[in-house]
Amino acid sequence: MFSGGAFHDTPLYRRESLPPGSLINGPAIIAEANATTVVEPGWRAQITAPGGLVLTRATPRPQRAAIGTKADPVMLEIFNNLYMAIAEQMGVTLANTAYSVNIKERLDFSCALFDAAGNLIANAPHMPVHLGSMGESVRTVIRDNAGYMRPGHVYMLNNPYHGGTHLPDITVITPVFDDRGNEVLFYVGARGHHADVGGITPGSMPPASRTIEEEGVLIDNFLLVEGGRLREAETRALFERARYPARNVDQNLADLRAMIAANQKGVTELGRMVGHFGLDVVHAYMRHVQDNAEESVRRVIDVLKDGAFAYEMDDGATVRVAIRISRAARSAVIDFTGTSAQLASNFNAPSAVTMAAVLYVFRTLVDDDIPLNAGCLKPLEVIIPEGSMLNPRYPAAVVAGNVETSQCVTDALYGALGVMGASQGTMNNFTFGNERYQYYETIAGGSGAGEGFNGADCVHTHMTNSRLTDPEVLEWRFPVLLEDFSIRRRSGGAGRWRGGGGAVRRVRFREAMTAAILSSHRRVPPYGMAGGAPGTVGRNRIERGDGTVDELKGCDTTEVQAGDVFVIETPGGGGYGTSE
Repeated sequence: MFSGGAFHDTPLYRRESLPPGSLINGPAIIAEANATTVVEPGWRAQITAPGGLVLTRATPRPQRAAIGTKADPVMLEIFNNLYMAIAEQMGVTLANTAYSVNIKERLDFSCALFDAAGNLIANAPHMPVHLGSMGESVRTVIRDNAGYMRPGHVYMLNNPYHGGTHLPDITVITPVFDDRGNEVLFYVGARGHHADVGGITPGSMPPASRTIEEEGVLIDNFLLVEGGRLREAETRALFERARYPARNVDQNLADLRAMIAANQKGVTELGRMVGHFGLDVVHAYMRHVQDNAEESVRRVIDVLKDGAFAYEMDDGATVRVAIRISRAARSAVIDFTGTSAQLASNFNAPSAVTMAAVLYVFRTLVDDDIPLNAGCLKPLEVIIPEGSMLNPRYPAAVVAGNVETSQCVTDALYGALGVMGASQGTMNNFTFGNERYQYYETIAGGSGAGEGFNGADCVHTHMTNSRLTDPEVLEWRFPVLLEDFSIRRRSGGAGRWRGGGGAVRRVRFREAMTAAILSSHRRVPPYGMAGGAPGTVGRNRIERGDGTVDELKGCDTTEVQAGDVFVIETPGGGGYGTSE
């Protein structure tokens, strides 16, 4: 027989001729009527009294060399997937243990791993707008707690000026210490959109906010868990004592516990990885996956051309971007100079959100299956003028910047690159509630078409990747009826490749509430590309119980009564190419 790279003279036994207690050292072959058992060298077979056959190792396994810290293509692929799998397991834990519909059903959350410096290593395929910005939040915690961080500590923040996106998105960060508790090896983080964190309207997505204070409770570097103990009383006080306090602190606490549990799953799995491969190997491959992502983006830059785009929004503000390619350096400058100044409205986007959009766009240009990580940004220089709507100063309102302006930045970048028509360019943020109920959802629309493909109908596009709540769960948990959710036919832009269609969503209320919509592309249509037609603009309205219809603006708040129907028609995506 051939085994271990060599031929061996091997005895052959008939199973039925071996009495109980027989010991046979490998190499050997044991044949019987319906099976053949190969006993490899270094193994021993024993016939047991009841007639069983037991194989055990007779000699120790040869010592295997460590995989080493030098990049190996096979191990690079394995570690890419290992890091991503840990983040995915964190996400499953969070979804399974969360309380709110927003996190448990809509999956409006993200989980990720970071190195000891706070650089993004890998993430699950959750919310792009979260993941590109979480690294700055981690670095804020590192900076503000230098010398004071201890095992068993967990931190919380949502400050948009320290890596946050908007106030409902709360980030929970857990440092991962070595066995002695002396050195932080990694960080794990979970960011979840909480159904309500206070503010002037239920759901904490006020269309008319003008300052950050009106949007909810601002949290900056708060010690959520100390020595393994949840600081529940202190956390409750934080949510309840703001000028516009949270409306359901018990729900906030339940979701925070789920986020802590998700992070602990990441801590446990990273510990298992270190135990299996060794700390030096795990750290080395954290560098290698970033280097691989960097090189992947540089290969994309090699085939890109300079471009510029001006993206007009419904309120008249403009996002301007110029992309300048350096062939020699295999790098690119993304320059937002000329973008409108900081706005009086809440469509200002924190710089972390703008960076997330840049990271997302360039990652989507890479064909390779790599984690979205900090390495993708290394070949890119991003210029965001301070005091602009993409880098506002405190206390600017930002709630729409995360959900709406991020989509505009994404489409502006695709426009400058000439890649595809615009998506619906909005998340159609719909909130309703009162002191008892608070609900938030984003609504799908059409995606843009590109060379060789049509846009998709009725999907969440680009910077959002959430689900919609199942109708049964929505109607069970809240006093509403979902009367219609369907594709908005003929709303996609025409072209050689057609833009995707938007959606029609009708929600009937069964009791009085405050309802709000925060949306875009109700005046300016999503652009087409290369001669393709733009998509159809969206529309919001209330069909009152008495038969009257109230048309609503893109950003509007209204009081609804039992029997009223809120109707949202979302935009279609832009077409691509001239129709044949």
